[in-house]
Amino acid sequence: MSAIFLKARWENLIMANYEVNPELLKPYLPNGVEIDFFEQKAFVSLVGFMFKNTSIFSIPIPFLGTFEEINLRFYVKRKDGPVIKRGVVFINETVPYKPVAWLANKLYKEHYIAIPTKNTILTSPQTKSIIYDWKINQSWNQIKVESSNKQEEMLPGSKEEFIFEHYFGYTKLNDFQSQEYRVNHPRWKVNKILDYAIDCDFKSMYGETFAHLGQQKPSSVILAEGSEVSVDWERKRF
Repeated sequence: MSAIFLKARWENLIMANYEVNPELLKPYLPNGVEIDFFEQKAFVSLVGFMFKNTSIFSIPIPFLGTFEEINLRFYVKRKDGPVIKRGVVFINETVPYKPVAWLANKLYKEHYIAIPTKNTILTSPQTKSIIYDWKINQSWNQIKVESSNKQEEMLPGSKEEFIFEHYFGYTKLNDFQSQEYRVNHPRWKVNKILDYAIDCDFKSMYGETFAHLGQQKPSSVILAEGSEVSVDWERKRF
């Protein structure tokens, strides 16, 4: 069994899912994996969530262990012998703390940047309101949802299941080598979305390739309650 590198609690995960031309994703695709499709469509997700109570090798991180993360990711799969491994590739990940970004980039060869972030989370017995803000080029961006406070099981074969049931991370090291690591968490429950709003400068955040998403309506917006999460230390190169 692989040692656990990181433990944390991920809460209130907003996923705004956009259908894209799969050709746009090929420059970011690690060698040895292929794009994972849902109903013959490729998706990227703009994600906002709370990263809480972080520890590395069971050592808590004081002052820096709780923060917002914003990322853009897409979905892949890898054939490893008879096993199909479903995972994600991160185009960019945003956190508020430079040491956190530096550590993730150093150890996992990911694409983290550190910029100001903030959150507003309000709950009532019936509903919840979740807002994640991040500042780029002196302007605040935002993703916001209003949802039911009731948790529901994901339906088998649903888009929610496709988006959340990917348990590996894949990183493109170069044109020939890739890296794999595993993320562990239980099957999440979701909350019914009542309303949402997205104000994201996709061009400044993610480049010209994804600039058009600023004028594109997401095909779905999903909210998951989240859970305790662990990331294995073992990183496989292939």
